[in-house]
Amino acid sequence: MQLISGFTKSLRSGCHKSVLPVLAATLIAMAAPQAQGQSLFSPAIRVNQDIVTWYELQQRQQFLELLGVPGSSESEVREALIDDRLRKQAMREAGIEAAPEDIQTGIDEFASRGNLSSEEFLKLLNDAGVSKETVRDFVSDQLSWRDYVSARFLSQARPTEDEINRALGQGGGGGLQVLLSEIIIPVTPQTLAQAEALAEEISQLPDQKSFSTAATQYSAAATREDGGRLDWLSLSNLPPALQPVILSLKNGEITDPLSLPNAVALFQMRGIREVAAGTPSYSEIDYAIYYLPGGRSAETLAKAERLKEEIDTCDDLYGLAKDQSPDVLDRITASPSEIPRDVALELAKLDPNEASTALTRNNGQTLMFLMLCKRTRDLGEDTTRVDVANALTQQRLQALAEGLLEQLRADAVIIEQ
Repeated sequence: MQLISGFTKSLRSGCHKSVLPVLAATLIAMAAPQAQGQSLFSPAIRVNQDIVTWYELQQRQQFLELLGVPGSSESEVREALIDDRLRKQAMREAGIEAAPEDIQTGIDEFASRGNLSSEEFLKLLNDAGVSKETVRDFVSDQLSWRDYVSARFLSQARPTEDEINRALGQGGGGGLQVLLSEIIIPVTPQTLAQAEALAEEISQLPDQKSFSTAATQYSAAATREDGGRLDWLSLSNLPPALQPVILSLKNGEITDPLSLPNAVALFQMRGIREVAAGTPSYSEIDYAIYYLPGGRSAETLAKAERLKEEIDTCDDLYGLAKDQSPDVLDRITASPSEIPRDVALELAKLDPNEASTALTRNNGQTLMFLMLCKRTRDLGEDTTRVDVANALTQQRLQALAEGLLEQLRADAVIIEQ
């Protein structure tokens, strides 16, 4: 969960004084239907032997609305609180409960996302009608469930050595693929500070929909037309330094802003999977860059698109550059770790003899016609076994937890008012 910085800034600046009456009116309006016939503390939902009160429903909905995160409609909050009760029942039976110091650490981290202390965070929410007990319960439930899932499923979620080998693409086995969305924000020396501030704001976005909207609005990559969405990529195709960063993400999480030549990049995880076909790592990448003056002007981009149709292989570029200055064409063979990060990211999306026109040099004045020539397979590994093992374990824990919750729902007696 992440605080939306705009909400935080408005509260810190004192603007919350003007919204408090609105929030109070909202609470009164929400309470009105129940107040006529029953107490706010009467049952709204029964989940086996436990109840969810109208007050809890209102508090959770208000909490999520203030944070500006998805899932704050009444029907979604009802479903979430039913799941909470089912999880609590399972944890109660197992004797698992989050320690007070862990809950406080969780609240501290929550508050820090909005550049607030825990005391400021809790006070601002309390002023807006959300009790600190609601916040503590929310954080406690998340932490306790994580511990419960780990205790129950960790042994069966851990991958074997053979499974790690397959994920690394060794021995002819399978490998890992990741499903990402990207935002590439172009920068110049004059716009660097503004671009970095924008990227920091985007890194705090709460869900895939808002990230997709930001990609359409701000990204310079061709994927902006599809909300920044990339197709499945083999992990081994990504720059070595980026692989552990991507593997550490959970679904929906966004990287911190990453500095590239002439750009700032952000990536959001949308999925991770094991595949049967091998996804080897590579010792060398052979690629070519043909430089076109004019940057991303319409005329230059049109010329680049024509080149895509005319050029079949990297070798064809030599004939194109034959009578021009030698520095108009670079043919490079390098290890993945030696390739500039922005170039490596574009190459990761390409098959041999495919081209990209997403990058520029010379402060945006020169367009790079980037073409992948070939990849040379490496029997070693760029990504550590620990990184891969952790990613596989987290993926499996999430799937096992979702399966358990579905079973608990199927076996439960749920009565809604």
